[in-house]
Amino acid sequence: MLDQDLLAQLKNLFQQLEAKITLVQAPSEHPQQQELREMLQGVASVCDRIEWLESGHPSPVPRFAIHHDGSPTGIVFRAIPGGHEFSSFVLAILNADNKGKLPDAGIQGRIKALRGPVRLRTFVSLECTNCPDVVQALNLMAILHHDFHHETWDGALAESEVERLKIQGVPAVFSGDTLLHVGKSDLASLLDTLEEKLGKAESVGSVPGTRHEFDLVVVGGGPAGAAAAIYSVRKGLKVGLVAGRIGGQVQDTLGIENLISIPYTEGPKLASDLRSHLDSAGVVVLENRTVESIQDEEATKTLRFKGGESAVASQVILATGAKWRELGVPGEKEHIGRGVAFCPHCDGPFYKGRRVAVIGGGNSGVEAAIDLAGICSEVTLLEFGDTLRADAVLQRKLSSLPNTSVVVSARTTEVVGDGQKVTSIKWEDRASKEIKEKELDGVFVQIGLAPNSGAFKDLVETNRSGEIVVDDRGRTSRAGIYAAGDVTTAPFKQIIIGMGDGAKVALSAFDDRIRGR
Repeated sequence: MLDQDLLAQLKNLFQQLEAKITLVQAPSEHPQQQELREMLQGVASVCDRIEWLESGHPSPVPRFAIHHDGSPTGIVFRAIPGGHEFSSFVLAILNADNKGKLPDAGIQGRIKALRGPVRLRTFVSLECTNCPDVVQALNLMAILHHDFHHETWDGALAESEVERLKIQGVPAVFSGDTLLHVGKSDLASLLDTLEEKLGKAESVGSVPGTRHEFDLVVVGGGPAGAAAAIYSVRKGLKVGLVAGRIGGQVQDTLGIENLISIPYTEGPKLASDLRSHLDSAGVVVLENRTVESIQDEEATKTLRFKGGESAVASQVILATGAKWRELGVPGEKEHIGRGVAFCPHCDGPFYKGRRVAVIGGGNSGVEAAIDLAGICSEVTLLEFGDTLRADAVLQRKLSSLPNTSVVVSARTTEVVGDGQKVTSIKWEDRASKEIKEKELDGVFVQIGLAPNSGAFKDLVETNRSGEIVVDDRGRTSRAGIYAAGDVTTAPFKQIIIGMGDGAKVALSAFDDRIRGR
């Protein structure tokens, strides 16, 4: 099942293992049990510190657990982790032996302080590009926390459970039968969610009150934030970069073909390169953090993070980027993961043979409608404006598909459902003011990005769209606080523009520093 090139890569990767790793496969009569057995035996064959055995209670689906020196790690796969989840499997082995990239002491302390017992299940699709981030983050928490158990379920092998729980989007994280999270996320956001839902024991390994001191702090780890931090540290400043994850939205971008001098790269590769550059430049990276507030005391800015940490500096650059914009209509939030989705590639297969709507007539909306037309029985695209805004070639392709229709001048007013599933969508015809309704099974929202400025809206001036207002040097309305990239009023949200903007603002901040402004 595993080709020789992959086995050779695994052999080299697992040379660093020090402890005994056991892949414990449960007995099963499932027709794919042998496929899982061959995968696990193949992985075990490349390293004498990895062993496979079949033991335990029978399972209706292929299932295995990872043990470290004879003890369970809390990581279980009810899946044959191929596709995008193979990397989750490999990382689980490495992380179980404290190898690979682990969070720093501050984040480890927060994880260990989660109130246990923690028992989570994450339902995934092996075709989902967002699922591995969630699986890997929760697996890491299981390794670090003494009473944390995490199972990854392949939805294709658990159709009855998917139906019972009414899952219509992945990754879907459950505690018992309670849905805790659905959709793409990262370790920082998941940790915030678990602290909120489960609580925390402050006395168990936490490090509240840790205070970091810098000359300048950059908030955000995307192209703008990375460029700002690198340019600043090259001026001899002590620079900290605070981010949920390095790369930001870049992590979710597959092909990048307009980064001048680099004909083609992919988002995860660019994010990895950004991290390498930050490390080599000497930037202090505080990853997996969320800034809750900034207190401005003129010469000193104090940034407070979720979890109790803080940082102080005389200057701050906000480069927090943007996130997918929501409709903000009744019924939307209640049905996220249960009929409302944002990723047609990940969640489209749940709507095979069903009727869906796509909201948004730009390139992303029309591309989503084209993709879904190959899966769904009927696709209706709703556009607020009088015409579609997508490129002509995409519009021609959409119009050629027999199971698609387009409604323009449509203001979405409500997502209708029963709390378990979406049943219809309502919109207002902007010309006639008539409210119309269409029965369907799912809604894919594709209406662009919203700036991540919520934590700073009472600190600096923002415009009607929530963008931070900046001058031509990236200065905000508050002295000593600057902003760069997609979170600002700077036009054209592009990777290369974000990088340039970050560099420009870093130089502006340094110029103000040396001139005493």
